[in-house]
Amino acid sequence: MPHVESGMAVGLFGGSFNPPHDGHVLVAETALRKLGLDQLWWMVTPGNPLKDRNNLAPLAERIAMSEKIARNPRIKVTGFEQALGQSYTARTLEFVRERNRGVRFVWVMGADNLRSFHRWQDWRRIVGTFPIAVIDRPGSTLAYLSSRMARTFSRARIDEDDAPTLASRPAPAWTFIHGPRSSLSSTALRSAKSG
Repeated sequence: MPHVESGMAVGLFGGSFNPPHDGHVLVAETALRKLGLDQLWWMVTPGNPLKDRNNLAPLAERIAMSEKIARNPRIKVTGFEQALGQSYTARTLEFVRERNRGVRFVWVMGADNLRSFHRWQDWRRIVGTFPIAVIDRPGSTLAYLSSRMARTFSRARIDEDDAPTLASRPAPAWTFIHGPRSSLSSTALRSAKSG
């Protein structure tokens, strides 16, 4: 895990990044700016249990591509989940919390993930571990309102204007952040490459 100090505000941005693209960078940069983060951990996962792994590039390759594209020094690319021997977000977040007492973490995710978020293992535990920043993605602005997570935790939602306070709030707390959006997707990039 990257080095952090007590009192820091750190975003956790996990994904397969297969491949990473400018849309991911836009989410990371938006989170850093709107949440007032000291760091953002770009967590390249061994693989998403809900996705087909047949077209998954090796972890080392995805880390190298991520390091090349994420140039902001406050973005720390890491693949530490591999060492944990599992790829479930709820367990990873608990591991991070246990080893970094005094650090204020925020889980950062693209709005496109909200559609299936309730299918993630222990998704309610994820919402209860760290505050969550949902960053706008094309085609997801209105869809997020009907997502199971948004409906279940509607009372925990804070206004976007209060996003800089999110890291200091106890979970469950979440916000939806609007901003510039990229239409790039890893799925489309893989399809174009193979086609």
